[in-house]
Amino acid sequence: MTVLEALYQVDLRVLLWCRKSRYYPQFIAFVRSLSKTGDGYMQGLFPLVYWGYNPDSGQTFLLLACLTFAFERPIYFLLKNILKRRRPPEVVPDFFSLVKAADQFSFPSGHTMAAFALAGLATIHIGSAAFPLYLWATCIGISRVVLGVHFPSDIIAGALLGSLIVIGVVL
Repeated sequence: MTVLEALYQVDLRVLLWCRKSRYYPQFIAFVRSLSKTGDGYMQGLFPLVYWGYNPDSGQTFLLLACLTFAFERPIYFLLKNILKRRRPPEVVPDFFSLVKAADQFSFPSGHTMAAFALAGLATIHIGSAAFPLYLWATCIGISRVVLGVHFPSDIIAGALLGSLIVIGVVL
């Protein structure tokens, strides 16, 4: 078994385990709502609110956020369209997603990538007070697996790439 085959087997096991949560309608409603917070609004709203509360460092934060997402979005689109990894419902028999994905391919998770980029930027500016954003970003990633639009490795890659882009922009 190759490394990629082994990774796919782990992806599949976790994905199918998450499918068990679908029998709890209130949980799924919560997960759908949580996932929507990763649609991009938070990445725009948080820097603006921070700037409003702290004009001095907030302006720098806002500029770095714009620069970060100016790199993050094209990298995300390039990787999706070069790698063309199909989403779970397309490759897992008798599997369906609970939401409609915004695009065709799954790797990397754009929701997770952007959420971790925001959390990384916030850490640079507000230190450990940004910890709740990492929890939020992690929950965004998990929600995408539970909803059936991503494999776990899509989430891990999104988290790593979002974090690395912040490091690249700030350094």
